[in-house]
Amino acid sequence: MEVRVKVNKKGIIVVPKAIREEVRINEGDIVKMRVEGGKIIIEKIDLWDKVWKCCKGSTEDAERELDEEEEEFWKRA
Repeated sequence: MEVRVKVNKKGIIVVPKAIREEVRINEGDIVKMRVEGGKIIIEKIDLWDKVWKCCKGSTEDAERELDEEEEEFWKRA
């Protein structure tokens, strides 16, 4: 998809709705920007993906571990 947008005098660029929907960018999401070969690259940062990559094992293992930690917390409280 290719569209043309106007750059505001303060450098603000509005990402058209069709593009936001295609890459699933929503209000409050975080993106990173970089320059490659004279082009601006904007990528959505998937924070949930980063969180799960730090965990070992399955989602169920991670949930079980969190439940155990919560249980221990309440025992100490």
